[in-house]
Formats: sequence, C-alpha cells, structure tokens
Amino acid sequence: MRMSPATGIRILGALCVAALLGGCGAVVDRLLNRVYEAPPYEVEAATQELYRRQLVVDLHGDILLWRRDLLERAGHGHVDLPRLQEGNVALQVFGVVTQVPFTFSLDNNKPTPDVISALAWSDDWPAETRDSRLERALYQADKLADRIARSDGALTLVTDRAELEALIAARRGGAPVIGAILLLEGAQALDGELANIDRLYDAGFRIVGLSHLFDNDMAGSAHGTEKHGLTPQGRELVRRLQEKRMIIDLAHASPQAFDEVIAMARGPVIASHGGVRGTCDTNRNLSDDQVRAIAGTGGLVGIGVYRYATCGKTVADTVRAMRHVADLVGVSHVALGSDFDGAVATVFDTTGWPLLVEALLADGFSEAEIAAILGGNALRVLREALP
Repeated sequence: MRMSPATGIRILGALCVAALLGGCGAVVDRLLNRVYEAPPYEVEAATQELYRRQLVVDLHGDILLWRRDLLERAGHGHVDLPRLQEGNVALQVFGVVTQVPFTFSLDNNKPTPDVISALAWSDDWPAETRDSRLERALYQADKLADRIARSDGALTLVTDRAELEALIAARRGGAPVIGAILLLEGAQALDGELANIDRLYDAGFRIVGLSHLFDNDMAGSAHGTEKHGLTPQGRELVRRLQEKRMIIDLAHASPQAFDEVIAMARGPVIASHGGVRGTCDTNRNLSDDQVRAIAGTGGLVGIGVYRYATCGKTVADTVRAMRHVADLVGVSHVALGSDFDGAVATVFDTTGWPLLVEALLADGFSEAEIAAILGGNALRVLREALP
C-alpha cells in the first residue's frame, strides 16, 4: 500500500477523532510503520561476517512515540530490543516527538491541530502530557528509563563520553549491551521556557533538533509557513546547548535557521535523518551547500531508508545518497539515519542493515569506509561532542 506522509497523518487524525480514547495510535502505528521488504534478510556469509564485526550506530528511531514495549518483539514496526540484538546494533538514538500537525506536507505546515494531543488521550499517557509538550518529552524519556531498568543490563543510557567509552569497551569485549541516546525533535518541547532545557538535560537528552514539522518560537522549519530563522530566544538556546555540550540536529531546520546555527557552531552539528537534494530534490533534504556546511563543523549527515529521504524504495537508493555525500565532502561525514518507526515505511527493519553492507560493497565502498558509515563516524562525533 502506497501512502504519503500527508495521507498517513490524515488517517491518524480521522481515527483519533472517531475513536477518541479507543487506542487509535496502535492502529496508525501498524498502518504507517511498515517495511517494503519483510524479514528475514539474507546476505552472503562473508558480508554477514563483515557486518558482525562492526559497531553499528543509528542516529534516529522514534519507537518511544508508540504504545509498543521496547523490550518485546513486535510483529510490525522497525525497532525493539530483540531486533536490535538480532541486528547487531551497538547504539540507537531514540527520537522524541512532542507535536505533529494533523495535516502534514513537506511545505507550509501550521502547528495545530495537533496529532500528539489526540495520541496522549488515546494511548492513555499521563494527564499532564495532554497540554504540555515538555511533559510529553519527559514522559517518553521516562519510558526509556523504565525499559532500561527492566532490561537486565541489555540496554544502557549514554549521556557522556565515559559512558560511551564503557559501551564501546563492552561491545568489543563481546557483551551484547546496546546503548541509547535521547534526541529531542523540535524545541517546541521547551514550552517557550529556555530554562526547561535543564530539565531535559537532566532527563538524559543529549541531541536537540531545533525545529520539526512547523515553525516554533525558537527556530523556523523547512516545512513551516514562514520558515524564519532563529529568534532571539533561539540564538540563546543555541548558546546554552553548546555550553551544555548538547549536539544540535538540523534535520528539519529552515534554510535561514540552518545558516544561522552554522554561523554560531563551535563544534560538530548533525542532520540525524533524511536525504540530499543531489539525489532526491525536495525541501526536506539538504542542498550541497548545506552538506558542505555540516562537514565544515566536523559533523554528520544521517541518510534514511525511506522514500521521502531517497526518492526510492530500495537499498540502492540509500546508497546513492550516501555516495553523493561521500563524493562531495568525504565518507567521514556519512552516517545511518534510518527514521525507523517515524510514521514511515522503510526498506527494512533494524535487522536489515546487512543489506546495506551488501549494497555498499556493490557500489565500491571499501571495508574501512563501510565501517565508518555504519558507526565509526558517529562514534567519532559523539566522542568529540558529548560532555
């Protein structure tokens, strides 16, 4: 079934309005978070062995939004602990979404009415989340903390370099522990108060996207009505994020906000998930100049495995975008940015990364370059940027 983001959000809106407290989020989760190719995924033994030697880092997945239990294997969607283990993922960045417009397009979105308000009612989130975007972010962080506590050591939160190094050492020693980093998708979650960044930091957030699907009071969005730059509060937020060593994510930023952040950047910034206009020319994706700007900070471009990032539905389309970035600024700035469970259909779920290795080899990437793309580049940036 083909479905655009706009169609998906309209389905969510219709179901939530009709069902109200009837669990519409679970229905929409199943409808939207699909795969083009169902598991199991098979590659040659040598390719599988090459993949198994890697420390794999995915810069974006949104399972915390949904009612599924991260610790249990689901029959749909893209990410959960059993599949992360099966897929040999060392570190998963968990995106936290707090507000989504009912009618969504790649351009000209208004912030209300809001899907997540309906989801909070439908899926029985705490009462305080129904009106507060900050509380929605904290609730999802609490969900992750609970799953980590109940994982018997299989999951661990990474908030600083020492914890990152401990994770890397454990993985290299054969332990199957999986690291987790929290990413805030949109500064609307501050509820207009800069001081709330401290509460989010204390909850474990270490990556912050300034805008998501609409303009907010800190920064404009590539999908907003005005697409403005940083507001005075937004510039102060950038300064505070850098002081606290929280990584800035420019995945959905408006062109003006993007340029203004780059001008202020004192360290690496990232675009955690998406694509590039060089292979998929939409306003969601990065121009060549933007790719160069991110590389100039030492940062990363996370490439997705979904059609709205790559203009295709195959692994080759993802590799094509990665090749474009590698040829433009060097392979050291290419990373994985799946957008798993982000209300999108993807090429595969998190057990399917060996298919990417197979396609990268076919495109002429060396084993060293593949290791960098799968996780080496992300670990380098995290080592530099984390507290």
